[in-house]
Parts: sequence; C-alpha cells; structure tokens
Amino acid sequence: MKLAITADSIIDLTPAILEKYDIKIVPLGILLGDDDYLDDGSVTPEKIFSFVRETKVLPKTSAANSETYKNYFQKVLDSGYDALIHFSLSKQMSTSHQNAVTAGESFGGKVRVIDSASLSTGVALQAIYAREISYEETDLDVIVEKIKKRTPFVQASFIVEKLDYLHKGGRCSSTAFLVGKAVGIRPQIVVKDGKMVSGKKYIGRNMPALIKKYCKDTLSEFNTPDKKRCFITNSSATQEMIDAAREIVSTVGFEEVLETKAGATICSHCGEHTLGILYINDGE
Repeated sequence: MKLAITADSIIDLTPAILEKYDIKIVPLGILLGDDDYLDDGSVTPEKIFSFVRETKVLPKTSAANSETYKNYFQKVLDSGYDALIHFSLSKQMSTSHQNAVTAGESFGGKVRVIDSASLSTGVALQAIYAREISYEETDLDVIVEKIKKRTPFVQASFIVEKLDYLHKGGRCSSTAFLVGKAVGIRPQIVVKDGKMVSGKKYIGRNMPALIKKYCKDTLSEFNTPDKKRCFITNSSATQEMIDAAREIVSTVGFEEVLETKAGATICSHCGEHTLGILYINDGE
C-alpha cells in the first residue's frame, strides 16, 4: 500500500523534512487587513510581525473548508496513492478537523483524519511517526490505531517573550498585560487535552536564561520522553535563545534535535521570540 501523509499547514516543518518523510500540506488561511493569503510560505513571519506593529491588530486565521479538503485529498489520491492519513490542527482549536472529516467521508475509507489534539511540531511528531510505521505496516487500520495511542503523549509547550499577542487575542486581560509587561512575565503555554492553557510564569529579561529554566522544568515534568527526536520550534528567536534550549535538551540524549520555524498561522497567535520544545513523552 502506498500511503499519503497530509497535514494542516500548522505542522511547521522545513521543506527538507517534508520531502524526507513525503508529507504534504493543506494550507490554512491568513487575513492581513483586507488581504487574503494562504499559509503556504507566501506570508513570512516577518510580514506578520510587521503587520501587527503597523496596525496594532492581529491577523485573522481561518480553517480550510470541506470542499478544499475534498479536492486536495482527491488530487493526492489521483497522483498514485492507495490511501491517505490527514493530521489536523486540534479540533478544540479549529473547525479544520471537522471540515477534513466531512471531506474524508466521500472516499470510502481511503481517507482517515486524525485529530492531533496539538499544534505546530506536536502535529509533526505524529505525522513523522505515521510515515515511519508505513515503511513496514500495510494495514491502514493498524497504522491509525498506533497513531491514536500515541497522540495523548505528545508534549507541546512554549515560552512566550511578549504578552502583546496574547492580550490582543483575548488570552490575557488588560490588567495582567500591564502588570506582566512591567515586571517581565514570560508565560508558558501548554497544550493540554487539545487546548492551549497557561503553565508556569517566568520572570526576567534574560530570555536565554529563562528558556533554560523552561526546558529544565518541562523535561522534569514530562520525564519519560521517547528519545528518538525532539523539536525546538520558534518564531524569530535569537540564536542565543535557540542555543540555550539546545544546551538543555542535549542532556537528555535525543537521537535527533530538529530546529524549525513557526509558520504564519502559529506566529499570528504567539508573536515574536516564542520558543518551545516538543517531543512524545511515552518512552520507557
């Protein structure tokens, strides 16, 4: 069986990794003022940040509709694949999942849609795992079952440098925003049960030092990682911030630590200098 793996564009993988694992992307929508774009690389994070600085408003993001998914799935299957597994942004965060499910019902079981219950490279971890299974397993039901068993163990979290985007997006009150900005609060955002929730709050101006603490805390709390891979995913973080994360993560013994940049959809909600470590926490 030749299996296609597709995912919403929030997967935040580099072109090289997408090509390596033959993962195809369904772009979500981005609205910058009156201008519509697709999250297909045509809108860079820098363009997102410049738009927010100039207009003081956040971009609007939108799910792909059912017809878009249906046409995309059909195109992929027609290109020579026998079946398709699609990974959606968490259904708790977007209508993308339900739209993809509705579209998939037209294909007689050849299309399976997985609720990643995650975002960014938390989705990527699952998609790559699916591809690795497909190298040896040919039963579509077995592959889907194995993926779903691992989904609850995806550890996805980030530390946010600036509160501006959380405030503009309604996730931070005006009072909390003003106080947090004054004292230098850098909140941790954790994906739990498919939703983004507040985690620890770090205080200080030295982001590399705070990132080290965030990474240590995360690895201490989620302390049974599958050591095959870990992602360091960021939105315009400095090299010093990335190196700080890599220094701590490297102590765990991951076989590979992959650095990726967040795409337009994720950057529209998290803002500049956000950084997270993501891995599957179901090791021995």
